[in-house]
Amino acid sequence: MSEQVSPQELVERALDASTTDGCIVIASNDASTNLRWANNTLTTNGVTESVEVTVIATVAGADGIRAASVSRDSADLDQVVALVAEAEAAARASTVADDAAELIPGRTSADWDASPVDAPVAALGDLAHWLGDIFGAARDAGQGRYGYAEHSVATTFLGSSTGLRLRHEQPSVRVELTGRSTDGTRSAWSGQGAADVASIDLPALEADVAKRLGWSEKRIALDAGRYETILPPSAVADLMLYAYWSSGALDAHDGQSVFAKPGGGTRVGERLTDLAITLRSDPAMRGQQATPFVAAGASSRMASVFDNGAPIEPTEWIRDGELAALICTRHSAQLTGLPFTPFGDNLELTAPDPSVGLDDMVAATDRGLLLTCLWYIREVDPQTLLLTGLTRDGVFLVEGGEVVGAVNNFRFNESPIGMLQRLGQAGRTEETLGREFGDYFTRTRMPALRVAEFNMSTVSQAS
Repeated sequence: MSEQVSPQELVERALDASTTDGCIVIASNDASTNLRWANNTLTTNGVTESVEVTVIATVAGADGIRAASVSRDSADLDQVVALVAEAEAAARASTVADDAAELIPGRTSADWDASPVDAPVAALGDLAHWLGDIFGAARDAGQGRYGYAEHSVATTFLGSSTGLRLRHEQPSVRVELTGRSTDGTRSAWSGQGAADVASIDLPALEADVAKRLGWSEKRIALDAGRYETILPPSAVADLMLYAYWSSGALDAHDGQSVFAKPGGGTRVGERLTDLAITLRSDPAMRGQQATPFVAAGASSRMASVFDNGAPIEPTEWIRDGELAALICTRHSAQLTGLPFTPFGDNLELTAPDPSVGLDDMVAATDRGLLLTCLWYIREVDPQTLLLTGLTRDGVFLVEGGEVVGAVNNFRFNESPIGMLQRLGQAGRTEETLGREFGDYFTRTRMPALRVAEFNMSTVSQAS
């Protein structure tokens, strides 16, 4: 059995073994604990831990710089040496890198020598006790509770031949709670993401589920059409995340995205909505802290391995309703003339009036729809960012400022950028979790939005 070594030792051994012009090593230690429940019973729990090492080799030649990256799980010292040789051979055999740049100069994190964070085994204990309390109440009401909770910590170690020695701990918590009636005709969902379990508002999750199940006791058939629609924070998170993931400067510059300006260039500086909303990322965002430096395992149109270790600064992607920035590597910044604004691992949407909540929007609605969440979201047209998908776990009819019952599900066809032009109101920003993309991106803070003429294209039989 191979001797267990620290991530720092793996990084240093890989750098020592490097023979090419440049080398970057990323060692990620991922530890997590999880809990599942179904039909008012805790079913499974588990603890996982894994280590992945990525080696990026760069080779300078007369015609430019070549680069290649190779990754492996559970690398020991011998494996990491072989990984370096594999990356170097791949780099020598590759084509010249379009995004080639000088590697980021060295600096060292104050906690570089600290060990990776272990799986937080006890972190979900309070959640398990709380679930015991709600299971009995749900059973008495003829309902079941189902769900999943996970607390994970990713500790990233990044070293380079230029002297970078960076470390970051990234905690992530997500909790999803679903309620169903015993006969299976009614369901409701609520979820939250946070940096720690204590920040999850567990009573609020249960209150949302119970309230929506109550609304669903009355059923109303409704045709497809365009409706004034209130999107709760979860649905807003999924739509804004898709827009964010589609905001690469290179795609816009090449005319391949909704952020491309007709005739050439990008739409940076263009007004997207009359409402003074701001969409931003910030590694130091309170309660949603994220990695403060670039840690890219491979180059793409929105990331560059040559940027590894570069600081990630607070960035406003939309400022007061105007498109203010696109995701830029140093390479795409040179091509587009835009600032270097790398991808950030959290996202927040804020509005001018933080006093308005979801209930206030319902009370101010004469007739419209209130969604719970969206799922099975797919892109139809990248030029307009037209998306399609389904509503899930409750669509409610609002009349005269009150929810009067649940309607059938719909398939929607809507662009998150196009709908910004029809925003009527944005509410109070709060921690949330996208139903569709919360598995991949937990750090979101979103308000509820009121959108005119949201396109419910067809009635869906999905439940």
